[in-house]
Amino acid sequence: MTVTNRPLDAVGLEEKPLGPPSAEPLDGEILVRSRVDFTNDDRTVISGVWESDPGRSRWEFRSRGEIIHVVSGRMTVQRDGEEPVEIAAGATAYFPVGWCGEWTVHERLRKVFVVYKP
Repeated sequence: MTVTNRPLDAVGLEEKPLGPPSAEPLDGEILVRSRVDFTNDDRTVISGVWESDPGRSRWEFRSRGEIIHVVSGRMTVQRDGEEPVEIAAGATAYFPVGWCGEWTVHERLRKVFVVYKP
């Protein structure tokens, strides 16, 4: 089966507050919206669309990694002990297993994500 995704026209996104196991908000509630479009049988690969309102949060990729492609919006990510990196629409970013740090979403951000578990 071929699965397609139209992230600019994303409909059917489920809204909820950001929280574990994904991330911890650092400055109050952050609303996120998401939809899973693909998962393999053993759930070691999951992909979909995710959108976040502005805010600062702590992410720890201890047992999984994530690859994202930003469709709209802008954020700064800072891995612990490293310099911040700005990521904006059109950019792809890789968060390997073991990546820990902060994400600061400056304007509503929409991304396509692929979460993988080793």
